Amino acid sequence: MRGHPILPTTIVGSYPQPDWLIDRERLKASLPPRVRAETLWRIPEPWLADAQEAATLMAIRDQEELGIDIVGDGEMRRESYSNRLATALSGIDTEKHGTAIDRTGKANPVPLVSGPIRRLGPIEAQDAAFLRRHTTKPVKLTLPGPFTMTQQAENGFYPDARALAMDYADAVNAEVRDLFAAGVDVVQLDEPYLQARAAEANAYAIEAINRSLDGVEGTTALHICFGYAMVHGAHVAKPKAYDFLAELDASVVDVISIEAAQPGLDPAILEDLPNKIIMYGVLDLSTPEVETPETVAARIRQALRHVDAERLWIAPDCGMKYHSREQSQAKLRAMVQGTELVRAELKS
Repeated sequence: MRGHPILPTTIVGSYPQPDWLIDRERLKASLPPRVRAETLWRIPEPWLADAQEAATLMAIRDQEELGIDIVGDGEMRRESYSNRLATALSGIDTEKHGTAIDRTGKANPVPLVSGPIRRLGPIEAQDAAFLRRHTTKPVKLTLPGPFTMTQQAENGFYPDARALAMDYADAVNAEVRDLFAAGVDVVQLDEPYLQARAAEANAYAIEAINRSLDGVEGTTALHICFGYAMVHGAHVAKPKAYDFLAELDASVVDVISIEAAQPGLDPAILEDLPNKIIMYGVLDLSTPEVETPETVAARIRQALRHVDAERLWIAPDCGMKYHSREQSQAKLRAMVQGTELVRAELKS
C-alpha cells in the first residue's frame, strides 16, 4: 500500500463511541455481544443511522487531527467487532439463539447456525464508501474472520466446525471484495480466537483465512490478540507469548497485528513472521495511564531489533472502545509523537 510514511500509525479497529450514542456502562459490563444488542443504543431507530454517521465523522476527525496515518471508521455503527456481520448472514436462526463458551469460560448467547451460511448482499460496503469520502488518508476497515465467527456460533447444521468455517470464509471473501471496490486501502480480519483456541486453529484456521482472501487484490491485515484488556471492569492478565502466531507466516495475509505492550511480549517472536508486515501494539489498554512518547519510542526501538522499519506499522494493542475519548486521544497522541521520535532517528 502506498501513500504512508515509514512506521505508519493506525488504530486497530474500535474507537470510543460517545455516551450520547450508546449506553457505555452497559457495554462495559459484559463481553462484546455475539448476537444483536439493539437496546444498547440510546438513539431511537428513526435517527440512529444519522447519529452513527455523526459519531463516525468524529472518529475520523479525531484521528486526522492526532496525526494517524491510516484511518479507520472507529466501528461506530457496531455493538461489537463481530456481531453485525455475523448476524447478517443467511443460515442464522432468526427465532432463537445458540450458546457457546467464551474466552473466559462462560456460556454466552451466540448465533445459532440452522442452515447454510451465505452472504445475502453487501453489509459494510456503505460504511466503507462513507469512510472513503470523508478522508484523503489511506483507510482501513475491519471484519470478523471466519475462524472466530465459527467459534462464536453454535453449529446446528454443518457436519463439523471446519465445514462451517469454510462457508463463513466464502461470505467474508465476498464482503472483502466489496470493501476494496468501495475504495478501502486495507481490509483487516479480526481473529482473536486463533489465540484462544490454538489447537482448533491448527486444524483448519489457515485454510479458512486463506479461503476468505482468495483472489483478493488489496492490502490485507489480520488482528490476533489476547482479548480486551478489561472485562466487567476488571483488569485481565495476559500471557507472555502467543500459542498461535508463527503459523500465520504461511497465510496469504499481508499484515499481522499483535498486541505487545500490556503482555510485555518478547519482540524476538517477530522473527517468526519473516514474510509479513507487523502491526505492533505499543499502547497498553489495561490502564488509563497515558504512555509518554519516550515509552512508545522505546517499544518501537525494541521491535526494530527484530524487524526492518519497512515492515513495521504502529498501533495500540487492541480496540479502544472501552476507554474514554479523552484517554484514547491522549494515548494516540503519545503514540504518534513517539513514532515521530523514531522516524527522526531513522533519518539521521
